Amino acid sequence: MADKPDIVLEVKNLKTVFFTNSGLFKAVDDVSFGVKRGETLAIVGESGCGKSVTALSLMRLVPDPPGRIVGGSVTLEGTDLLALDEVQMRAIRGNRISMIFQEPMTSLNPVMRIGDQITEAVRLHRKLSTKEAQAIAVEMLRLVRIPEPARRAREYPHQLSGGMRQRAMIAMALACRPVLLIADEPTTALDVTIQAQILALILDLQKELGTGLVLITHDLGVVAQTAQRVIVMYAGKKVEEATVEQLFANPKHPYTRGLMASIPAVPASGVAAQARLNEIPGTVPSLVRLPKGCAFAPRCKLAVKRCQEEYPALEDFGGGHLAACWRAADIAEAVA
Repeated sequence: MADKPDIVLEVKNLKTVFFTNSGLFKAVDDVSFGVKRGETLAIVGESGCGKSVTALSLMRLVPDPPGRIVGGSVTLEGTDLLALDEVQMRAIRGNRISMIFQEPMTSLNPVMRIGDQITEAVRLHRKLSTKEAQAIAVEMLRLVRIPEPARRAREYPHQLSGGMRQRAMIAMALACRPVLLIADEPTTALDVTIQAQILALILDLQKELGTGLVLITHDLGVVAQTAQRVIVMYAGKKVEEATVEQLFANPKHPYTRGLMASIPAVPASGVAAQARLNEIPGTVPSLVRLPKGCAFAPRCKLAVKRCQEEYPALEDFGGGHLAACWRAADIAEAVA
């Protein structure tokens, strides 16, 4: 799969753990997926399901100690990132693979001008003069639609609005034209209108540059608008994978169905109903003390005895629609 020209990323059986005082914390447990050139893959789930740790694992940014990648492979255009030493990884990180973080104020250096931060990233990976790198920095700020880019390049992060800071982060992430971009909840801290602008911008730039995109989010509305394929994670494991059309038309895992049922519905009249929102009962189990069988079983209305005793394997229900659920076939029949 990794040798196919349209595949930029192939992740196989990724396992990331944290060694804590409470015990071994399996943050990412045997997760596999691939990303094609120009494709958007969304990874969704509740807080604590392993989405962000998956992203950090791809970037080799898991804090060690207490975290460690203990198994699997992450292959970027034929190169296994997990086999590289830190010096080799630094040459790839920010160059061939980049990440947009959730909160720009914790990612941008508060005492460096915006333009200098982009220039530094460019010069780190390309043999360019300061003047050439500065020209690229201004061009990238223009590309992310920051007005008066030359002036903004001389400003500090605190002088920019939240939306502009996020645009500056995108400019920095894309400055070296990476083949893979990871966006970890890139619009969470922004208001709704700015969210839509930032998402549209990321997708426009992705299309222009042919970059593969891994979008980490908990917002299924964002997934429907932006992604081609979706992975649903729960308690560190992949529980469902499908195209966006397959997932929204016929979700096979009870957890996915629960996530979709919790989205507020607006009737045709446009006036929101006063009905109570659906919720998934209970909470995500501790990743240190997972139940014996399916981790979702204690919260699942469809759970049977087998669910509590044996973890289900991922099964293909046709067209690459995978689900790890003993009752998935029953759900499919009920929908049909």
